Amino acid sequence: MPESATRPPTAQQFVLAEVRRAITSGELRPGAPIRQEALAERLEVSRVPLREALKTLQGEGLVVYLAHRGYRVAELSMADLREVYRLRELLEAEAVRAAVPLLDEKTFAELEAAQAVVERAAEDGSIEEMARANRRFHFALFEAAAMPRLVRIIGTLWDSTDAYRSLYYTGEENRRHVVAEHRAALAALRASDPEGAVRWFDRHRAAAVEVLAGQLEE
Repeated sequence: MPESATRPPTAQQFVLAEVRRAITSGELRPGAPIRQEALAERLEVSRVPLREALKTLQGEGLVVYLAHRGYRVAELSMADLREVYRLRELLEAEAVRAAVPLLDEKTFAELEAAQAVVERAAEDGSIEEMARANRRFHFALFEAAAMPRLVRIIGTLWDSTDAYRSLYYTGEENRRHVVAEHRAALAALRASDPEGAVRWFDRHRAAAVEVLAGQLEE
């Protein structure tokens, strides 16, 4: 095994992963200030790797820096949110249509394994676990399209709204909708019906964006 495979993460890599997780899981909510001293103490690191991690996250659009106020978790306007979801609608439909003729039992096994975790986490109210499994479910399908550049673009769009997705999952009824929509999309995929799957995924996104719109307006 290469030495790099067993090398532990550096302090900066560790901090970057932890702060990104806190943001994308909704632990740090959109607009929340990032209190560097308290966060560095909790992670048991110095301020140096934390500052470097925040600069990286700023470049990714997950945090913003405000003069005299410091770093905050990035917020999306209603227009931003709708634009991201519209772009996802267009690009993900292309990925689904390209993937369906290439789906094999290995991919279906990955989809069904991820869906099983989504359903268990939805029942338990485990928001972070559900968000991770939901992403595995969708990206197992996208990656089956064999269009890596498209998948990278979709991934960037997902990154910008992960914190909002976690907010959506806090609602029990929303989690039930996710489970039902995934099941319906899976049935369409099994039937080699790309347009049926696209319709269910469109419905899936539309439901989420409308709930999130209400939360942003509040």
